[in-house]
Amino acid sequence: MSSGTEEPIPAARPVIGDEEIEAVVRVLRSGSVVQGPEVAAFEEGFSELVGGRHCVAVNSGTSALHLLLLALGIGPGDEVVVPSFSFAASANAVRLAGADVVFADIEPASFALDPRAVEAAVTPRTAAIMPVHLYGHPAPMGGLMSIAGKYGLAVVEDACQAHTAALGGTPVGAFGSGGAFSFYPTKNMHSLEGGMAVTADAEVARTLRLLRNQGMEQRYAHEIIGANLRMTDVSAAVGRVQLGKVLGWTGQRRANAAYLDRHITAANVTVPPVAEGAHHVYHQYTVRVRGDRDAAAAGLARAGVGSAVYYPTPIHRLKPYWEHDQKAGRTWDLPETDRAAAEVVSLPVHPALTRRDLDRIVAAVNSLGGSQ
Repeated sequence: MSSGTEEPIPAARPVIGDEEIEAVVRVLRSGSVVQGPEVAAFEEGFSELVGGRHCVAVNSGTSALHLLLLALGIGPGDEVVVPSFSFAASANAVRLAGADVVFADIEPASFALDPRAVEAAVTPRTAAIMPVHLYGHPAPMGGLMSIAGKYGLAVVEDACQAHTAALGGTPVGAFGSGGAFSFYPTKNMHSLEGGMAVTADAEVARTLRLLRNQGMEQRYAHEIIGANLRMTDVSAAVGRVQLGKVLGWTGQRRANAAYLDRHITAANVTVPPVAEGAHHVYHQYTVRVRGDRDAAAAGLARAGVGSAVYYPTPIHRLKPYWEHDQKAGRTWDLPETDRAAAEVVSLPVHPALTRRDLDRIVAAVNSLGGSQ
């Protein structure tokens, strides 16, 4: 229970306002509700966030990752280097494409793939690297792109949590062979549900469009084997409204994060560092808690502060991956991944927070341990 009579502060809060509702109603009344003008306009608008790259809207971020791998020709016999400290969708997309997942450890500060671990994981079968811009912080793309160039590897960026994030002025999603974004309701912007695959290669973009639409560009002229992974115009209409708001919301997330940075002083809590040249967009404000992290999360809940653990179980320890690797006789030594999974907890940082909310979060966190 929260202290006093104040309402609990949610860890995340999807935004669906009057403009989004009006956009949905407009599309429903138009009669054009799937893969129509709203989707095309959403793709064009999102392109401005990723350096003008081709954008192909699909039904989820997972589909965007999956189709990018297929469009790049990655499949059976190939290996893709992926962090185990991520949402399972990152690795699931690789397995869905028929390729093998090779896990590499992360940097402790950014929670993203460690280039040294990635290079050590490269084999003659390696076809791609999948950096995850976790929590909205860019992965170390300079080192990863250097490795990709050295070994001739594709780079597929999982930017599902990192809309408008950038490194050295380059937006995430615009570094590699392709990038994937998610528009799930709790992301920094959403389209109710959906995803976007982005690429600089026009032929890859055309293949993505075929793959999402049963392999056809012209009706009934099926060129390749595809599926129905289209975005609806209803979702795209919501996404277009949110495109006009995401920069403002991101600014508020960053301001909230800066306030928490300044005021959290608990000795057993480490606030999230930001790499030089990184534009962190704080999909999550993720701290490390030394000691009993789960007890700390319970203490926050008693104080009326929502929190969440992303992610308590690394992917390589999840049943379908653990069993698969056991059969293949493979084991993974990922100490930084295991340490992060035991220590992280994400605090509210969403743009709906008030100054009172922020002060309550600070007080709850500082009560977890002595001041520094």
